[in-house]
Amino acid sequence: MNFYLLGYPVTHSVSPVMHNAAFMELGLPHRYYMLEVKPEMLAETIYEKIKTGSCGGANVTIPYKIEVIKHLDILMDSARKAGAVNTIEIKDDQLLGHNTDGVGGVRALREKYGKLSDAKIVLLGAGGAARALANELAPMVQELTVLNRSVEKARILSDSLRGNTSYGSLYESSVIKSADILINTTPVGIYPYIDESPIESSFLHPDLFVYDIVYNPLKTKLLKQAESAGARTLGGLWMLVYQGVESFKIWTGIEPRAETMYVAALNALQEILR
Repeated sequence: MNFYLLGYPVTHSVSPVMHNAAFMELGLPHRYYMLEVKPEMLAETIYEKIKTGSCGGANVTIPYKIEVIKHLDILMDSARKAGAVNTIEIKDDQLLGHNTDGVGGVRALREKYGKLSDAKIVLLGAGGAARALANELAPMVQELTVLNRSVEKARILSDSLRGNTSYGSLYESSVIKSADILINTTPVGIYPYIDESPIESSFLHPDLFVYDIVYNPLKTKLLKQAESAGARTLGGLWMLVYQGVESFKIWTGIEPRAETMYVAALNALQEILR
């Protein structure tokens, strides 16, 4: 059975080696491939490769997490809340859209940070990844504040959430000074823009836990700033792994070893970054 990563471009993705390592360890006769698709070929590719081909499921990445929705038969609750799809399940000849970013991202955060119920969290960004994480986090934390360049988008996201939430501008970051956790879901700092950070370092402090979901580079400028300020940090590679674990479970009904996927992804990423 074939599984795919659908995106454009996908050349530097580590998802194939991550999933193939898990398939191999479990003795499953499957292979995971990159499927780079130009925008004008999206509908045709989904029909030929995923819906009617020998496909067991797929992941979806930039720029198709929203665009792909119109080509699916059923949108599951996780994807509906996030407004984006990163996992396609094939069931009874229908394509089901899921979003595992929220569950995977929160699992990574919990394992490194610990109990979240008393945490005051500031979330940078209001896109698909932000929505997925916010929907998971808002009901379980003390307070969640969404900051975004577009205050209106931050307001829309904040208003859609359950729990104690608020919003503001990305340029008014003083709220970070009283936060327990800062999560960056913006692409600022991603390769090749490695010298950029979404906020001023003066807002960071030793009592802060800084989580950047960017995984390339492994340590963003924001994380370096946070370490210099004495804060604890977490990069995005474990979120990538755990969202992959959730996708794997949806497709196969089996939970792979996260450590196996992490080592494979880390080795591949280090090779890319050489």
